[in-house]
Amino acid sequence: MAPRLENKTAIITGGASGFGKATAIRFAEEGAAVLIGDLNADGATAVANSILSAGGKAVALRMDVTSAEDWEKAVGIVMERWGRLDVVVNNAGTTYRNKPTLDVTSEEFTRVFEVNVRSVYLSVRAAVPTMQKNGGGSIINVSSIGSVRPRPGLVWYNASKAAVTNATKGLAAEYGPQNIRINSLAPLLSGTGLFESFVGVPDTPENREKFIGNVPLGRLTDPNDVANTALFLASDEGKFITGVNLEIDGGRGV
Repeated sequence: MAPRLENKTAIITGGASGFGKATAIRFAEEGAAVLIGDLNADGATAVANSILSAGGKAVALRMDVTSAEDWEKAVGIVMERWGRLDVVVNNAGTTYRNKPTLDVTSEEFTRVFEVNVRSVYLSVRAAVPTMQKNGGGSIINVSSIGSVRPRPGLVWYNASKAAVTNATKGLAAEYGPQNIRINSLAPLLSGTGLFESFVGVPDTPENREKFIGNVPLGRLTDPNDVANTALFLASDEGKFITGVNLEIDGGRGV
């Protein structure tokens, strides 16, 4: 059986750790050439080197997803090296610590929307023209279960992810006729270091157990849960799926 992403290329943002790292590795395992973009240049390089050591194709780029110039640079590198752009995974994101809405600063509000929403806008401007020339492509936006099940304490983070989910559907309708599929993923938080920011309490075994008690499948999201779902959507197995927000939350949003 041929690799599921054989001869395909991808840009994956936030690829130095967590969901992005797992997705980059999984895509490379299935034959994709991947550009790993992240503000953490050393982390992105380490992921790229691990892929290269395993016989895959990868390149790292220090990338600020709020910069139009960095997006143009990322697309340019992919085109120069591999001649086409098939997939973009908009994984890079940020949040502020869970707290009352009136305590959220203007700077925190602006940063959340710049990183979580403007980055998707910039990715579309940079990637879609190339995908149009290729005859199609796939854009996968990492949203959050909070986009459809918002709760107190992360109001503006959840609103930013709701914007991502909504934009995904509109973009899917607009670019579907050009064979560009656009979907979003809505994971629960994972154990990759942001528990305290998202939940608003210290990351202790007791607090984790309390949170997980509200998840029907009894755990947090594993990065490979996101990676495998993104792989499905990026591959030909998902070629008739667009405008979908896939919830990867163990039933938390039910």
